[in-house]
Amino acid sequence: MKFLAFDSSTEQLSVAVGVGELVYFNQEMAGQNHSLRLMPMINQTLVEAGLDLQDMDGICFGSGPGSFTGLRIACGMAQGLALGMGLKVAPVSTLLALAELAGVQKVVAAIDARMGEIYLGAYERINGIWKVGLGPGVYAPQSVPALSGNGWVAIGNGFDHYPEVTEMYGPQLISIRAGEYPHAREVLLLGREQFMRNEQVDAADAAPVYIRNKVALKMSERSKR
Repeated sequence: MKFLAFDSSTEQLSVAVGVGELVYFNQEMAGQNHSLRLMPMINQTLVEAGLDLQDMDGICFGSGPGSFTGLRIACGMAQGLALGMGLKVAPVSTLLALAELAGVQKVVAAIDARMGEIYLGAYERINGIWKVGLGPGVYAPQSVPALSGNGWVAIGNGFDHYPEVTEMYGPQLISIRAGEYPHAREVLLLGREQFMRNEQVDAADAAPVYIRNKVALKMSERSKR
């Protein structure tokens, strides 16, 4: 089967096309230009894979948490393309995509949530299936929930911005992969698994996972940062 996947939940924009076990992908640090760059990157990746949109069997997208604008762009693109081609959609957690990227069994994933907060979730792969240990949730760095046990790998740019989280977990972490972002490759792999489990959704029912309702600081709050 053939799938298109993309993620625009952070400043990194990525697109992947899966053809069986082959994965073609592109990425760039797009900053605030996701809306301008996403469709051209989709077209570029499809050309490299030798396919057209009409060849796809499903669409996967990073559903959040992450940038509110980026999540809306990805969800809107997934819905628009899927509705136009009569396809189903697989919304994939961006934190789970980070866990998949880590390539180990126990992962605590974190994305910078801005405004002095962090998106965080912990996952453990048991018998080949990811189980949620924590979250996903949005937390102040000094108030992240406790982890159970040891042997965790930390991954995500949240650990770059808030080193105090690393200090809190201390010896429970066996390694730290700061500076990583959710990527369409892992969104593709996880989304494909959702399709195989028949957990895909109608395009009209796809939605971002914001977690945090508040999207901006008041002027008085900014002055206190």
